[in-house]
Amino acid sequence: MRNKFDKQLLQLNTELVTMGALCEEAIQNAVKYLTDNVESSKDACLDADRQIDKKERDIETLCIKLILQQQPVAKDLRVVSAALKMISDMERIGDQASDIVEIAPYVAKKGTIGETHIREMAETTTKMVSESIDSFVKMNLDIASLVIEHDNVVDGLFDKVKRELIKSIAEGQSDAEELLDLFMIAKYLERIGDHAENIAEWVIYSVTGEHRKRSGHKEEQI
Repeated sequence: MRNKFDKQLLQLNTELVTMGALCEEAIQNAVKYLTDNVESSKDACLDADRQIDKKERDIETLCIKLILQQQPVAKDLRVVSAALKMISDMERIGDQASDIVEIAPYVAKKGTIGETHIREMAETTTKMVSESIDSFVKMNLDIASLVIEHDNVVDGLFDKVKRELIKSIAEGQSDAEELLDLFMIAKYLERIGDHAENIAEWVIYSVTGEHRKRSGHKEEQI
């Protein structure tokens, strides 16, 4: 029974890595469409989002089978429970990449984007998503902690975007609606960073049984 369970856990890891790679692909193509206006990038992002949705259903089914058929002990149950939480965050990442694609046509492709750290935000959040999944597969708390720390970088970049856009609106440098659309794109990237942080926090829970409270409260034993 244990051998079968271990094989299914390995399958779970493989499926999560695939889903994480699709999230990276969705983010990268969303930003490429935003910056370069390449239609194929839009299609690739939306296709990745559809695959992410399917992968979420597949992994959810696998996790339920692991719980019902294998009756895992406490530590293994935490791993499976964390995976269920993680795929929910990854599904939201796919949605937010698609949201960026939907807004992108309303944003001018010259000048403004290069000044707002959007590409840097995308690179950082993509790395966070990749490393958060890696931390789960390796059950590595150090990697998970680094992902959580990187969310401060994304938040800092978001604050810079916000200040730059406020300044541009005040100075009448560009169309206000366009700048607000750009703000929403930055906000979606900031949320993607939050979801990657959530994934890393669930990794910590799966290993230690402790779930961090983002409000700053003391960690709680679960």
